[in-house]
Amino acid sequence: MDVFSDLIRGVRAHGSLFGSSTLSPPWALHFVDGAPLTLCTVLTGAGWIVPEHRPPEPLRAGETIVVRGPATFTFVDELETPAEPVACGEHCAAPEEGGTRYRRGWNDLSGGTGAGEAVSGATTLVTGAYPVRGEISRRLLDALPVVLRVDAGSTADAVLEHLAAEVAVDTPGQQVVLDRLLDWMLVCTLREWFDRPDGAPPAWWAAQRDPVVGDALRLLHADPAAPWTVAALAELTQVSRSTLAKRFTELVGEPPLTYLTRWRMTLAADRLVEHEATTVADVAHTVGYSDPFGFSAAFKRVRGVNPSEFRRTTTRTSRAAEPALS
Repeated sequence: MDVFSDLIRGVRAHGSLFGSSTLSPPWALHFVDGAPLTLCTVLTGAGWIVPEHRPPEPLRAGETIVVRGPATFTFVDELETPAEPVACGEHCAAPEEGGTRYRRGWNDLSGGTGAGEAVSGATTLVTGAYPVRGEISRRLLDALPVVLRVDAGSTADAVLEHLAAEVAVDTPGQQVVLDRLLDWMLVCTLREWFDRPDGAPPAWWAAQRDPVVGDALRLLHADPAAPWTVAALAELTQVSRSTLAKRFTELVGEPPLTYLTRWRMTLAADRLVEHEATTVADVAHTVGYSDPFGFSAAFKRVRGVNPSEFRRTTTRTSRAAEPALS
C-alpha cells in the first residue's frame, strides 16, 4: 500500500454528483455547493473557470481543472458573458432542470439536443463533485491547491474518450461505469499534477520513489498497527538505522516513528467517528496500542483533544451539517 493509494481510497465517486452539459453561448453555471473536490473537463468547445476570490482559468477541449472547496466557482463562456448565472447544485441535475441526478447525463440546459448529440459551436462540460469525508482524505486535500489544472495530452486523455462515449447515452449499469471512470480520471489528473517538472508536490509524493524511504513508507502503510521500530524498518529496507532515520526525515520532513504516530492517529480519528459503538480501547488496539491510556495520550498530543471528546465533537458537527428530513 503506497501513501497516495491510502490517502485517495476515501475519495470515491460513489455518491458523487456527475453531470455532462452541452451548452450554447452565452452561458454561466454557478456551482454553489462548494464540494470538497470538483473535477471539470471539457470534451468540446471552451470556457472559463472563475473560482471565488481567485484568478479565472481558461478551460479548453481536453483540459481538466480540479477545484477544492469550500469556495464556489462559476463556469462561463466568456469572462464578460451577459448570461445570468444558473445556480448548480444537487437540484441542477434534476430532470426539470435539464438532467438526471447520479451521473445519468445532463441534457442541454437551454432545452436543445441531448448530451449525446453534437451541437455546432457548443461546449460540452463534464463535471464530477466528490463528497470527501474523514481525516484520511483530508490529508490528501491539504496537499492540493484551491485550483489545479492539467492540460490536454496527459495520461487522462484515454479516460476522456471513455467518458465522452458513456455520457452520450443512458444505459443500464451506467452509474457504476461513470463512478469508476470518474475515479480513474481523478487519479490520473492528480498524478499528472504532482509529477509536473515545476510542481510543488507534498513531501510524501517524492519520498515514495526513493528506494529506501519509499519501501519504509509502504511498510508503515501496509501494517500501521505492527510494533514498528526504526531498527525493524532499517533491517527490512537494508540500511543502517542512522541512514534510514536521516533519509526519512530529510525527504518526508519528520522521523519515521513520528510519521507513524500521526498516521495512526489519522486512522483512529476516522474509526472513532465511523464506528460509534467501538470502544476507545478497541480503536487503540486496531492502530497498534495495547494500552488505551497510552493511545489517548498520543491522540491528545497529535489532535489536541482526547479520543472521546473528538468523537463527541465531530459526530455532533456531522449531524448538524446533515440536511433535515422533510
